[in-house]
Amino acid sequence: MGEFIGFVVIEIIFNFIGAVIRWLFGNIWRTIKNKRKFKFSEYLNGPKNPNHFDNQAHETNNVIIGVVSTIVIILVVVLVERL
Repeated sequence: MGEFIGFVVIEIIFNFIGAVIRWLFGNIWRTIKNKRKFKFSEYLNGPKNPNHFDNQAHETNNVIIGVVSTIVIILVVVLVERL
């Protein structure tokens, strides 16, 4: 039970980190292209549209982006400390 709770907490943290990164890049890109910006909650939880075909994809993308960015940051910190 404790492992499951730990996994859920880690998934929530990486989901949030990924959503922040997607929101930052999305806002920058949509400002450059002069398009409508999405709310942070849409990056975090997906669109509010009840007919949306895949609500799980947003959270999965967020977790993948969160994990990859965390690994990259750790690798950069380790490499910089070795210099």
